[in-house]
Amino acid sequence: MKLYGAMLSPFVRKVAVVLTEKGISFDLARGGPGSSDPEFLACSPLGKIPAIDDDGFQLADSTAIAVYLDAQYPEPRLIPDEARLRGKAVFWDEFADTVLGASGLKILFNRLVGPKLIKTGGDEAIALQGEAELPRWLDWLETAVPDEGWLLGESFSLGDIAVASMFRTLAYVGHGVDAAARPKTAAWYARVAARPAWAAVAAQEEPIAQRIMAM
Repeated sequence: MKLYGAMLSPFVRKVAVVLTEKGISFDLARGGPGSSDPEFLACSPLGKIPAIDDDGFQLADSTAIAVYLDAQYPEPRLIPDEARLRGKAVFWDEFADTVLGASGLKILFNRLVGPKLIKTGGDEAIALQGEAELPRWLDWLETAVPDEGWLLGESFSLGDIAVASMFRTLAYVGHGVDAAARPKTAAWYARVAARPAWAAVAAQEEPIAQRIMAM
């Protein structure tokens, strides 16, 4: 299995954790917007990360990849078969990608990725807009997170991975989980972070994290 992208991306990390939960080893390969690498573009015609090459099967988009992996490698199941739980898992994945991400990645790109990593600069007004948008969704999440277990109850799922992965990325710009303000969310995040698969991916990411924090 080849996984294209960088662990800083919540979407790449999401796929890395799904793979690791399923016991599937992978090689991380470079790729992303602006890449002209033909192997990457064959996997991701839109030039976005993540993308995979699974023994010749090529696919892009984190949710599409997670759905494929859960069907192709069904143990452990991360998108439940039961209809209501399945719907909720997809909801939480969407919440992470297009609600938390829509606000939080405005901060990430304009304060870290643009000015420090790809040297294209950033727009502080857009970063501030993201900061103004986030509290509404973080406050709502605090009311929705269960006191015990996972976002679906007893079933650990893609939803937990996606939401936690977005928080892990936002921590790079000072918007990780605030335990004092949102203790239920913090306790849930700690449960996710304690899982062996999450810890293994975090260890792989650590050299990148140290380099970023030193900037």
